[in-house]
Amino acid sequence: MPDISDTEAALQQLHSIRQSIDNIDAAVIHMLAERFKFTQQVGALKAEHGLPPADPEREREQIQRLRGLAEESHLDPAFAEKFLNFIIAEVIHHHERIAGENGR
Repeated sequence: MPDISDTEAALQQLHSIRQSIDNIDAAVIHMLAERFKFTQQVGALKAEHGLPPADPEREREQIQRLRGLAEESHLDPAFAEKFLNFIIAEVIHHHERIAGENGR
């Protein structure tokens, strides 16, 4: 049976680690918000000029780039690709909405 002081120390360490995770989660949300501010600008520009909401070549390039970054960072590239595909789908949805608002 573990010593109570060992358990207390482990709980304190767990709390500290979780605080770090919470800080990273907050940073991720703030970074995503910033990213979407820029993709909204892209959507408006595309709509203004009658460009399609999706850009499959750009999307392929981004996926390859982020898979490489994931590998360098020892993150599963398949996970990075799934995450980026989720973001891309949301961006395209926004671009389609913007284009619809602009009558395109």
